[in-house]
Amino acid sequence: RKHLWTRWRLLFLGLLAMAHGLRRGNDLLNVCMDAKHHKIQPGPEDDLHRQCSPWKKNACCTANTSIAAHEDASYLYRFNYNHCGTMALACKRHFIQDTCLYECSPNLGPWIRPVSSSWRRERMLNVPLCKEDCNQWWEDCRTSYTCKENWQKGWNWTSGINKCPIEAACHPFSFYFPTPASLCENIWGHSYNASSFGRGSGKCIQMWFDPARGNPNEAVAKYYASASAPGIFSWGASFPFLALTLLLLLWG
Repeated sequence: RKHLWTRWRLLFLGLLAMAHGLRRGNDLLNVCMDAKHHKIQPGPEDDLHRQCSPWKKNACCTANTSIAAHEDASYLYRFNYNHCGTMALACKRHFIQDTCLYECSPNLGPWIRPVSSSWRRERMLNVPLCKEDCNQWWEDCRTSYTCKENWQKGWNWTSGINKCPIEAACHPFSFYFPTPASLCENIWGHSYNASSFGRGSGKCIQMWFDPARGNPNEAVAKYYASASAPGIFSWGASFPFLALTLLLLLWG
């Protein structure tokens, strides 16, 4: 009886391990980052502003955040896009959409990583950005000017907003970012990965979408949560343990 009880206990522990894996999988879906302006949990926001409006049915941002996302050097991060002259409107539109995705999307869970920072505890890393989004971002920005390849660090903040370091010269985007991939991957310190997949593939994140057709990034987040995270939506790492336990039960 003692041996039988031990085997049943092992089986129970294996089932618990499976349940834990499933719970971790669900934790990657419909979540908000632990960052400066994000809500704790996603939910409806009827008054999201312009480029942020696709997320109004389920958002990690507030209406105030969405308005500030459209303003240069806003209270969000005091970031000045016109640090090398006025940025072209077509170019700036991509940065607004990028901010809306970062602040509002509840579908970035598979790419959220902890970070040691004074203003946030989590960031997104290597989000697979759809090929069309990356290419168009580069095309619309290549004639605007900047002075840095990595915008996440190295600015002069003494005035309260970002300014170019003394040794950094202003050049067209195409000087610092010779290819679409170099722009998408380097500008925010590998927040994005330039995906080889295109829109409609179910394997890349769209920076912006038509809300009338639904949010395609929901399915993409589910795909990557299922495919890459250990133990998620599958037997995962607990399967060998459970299989061994069942063999012990049958052997006994």
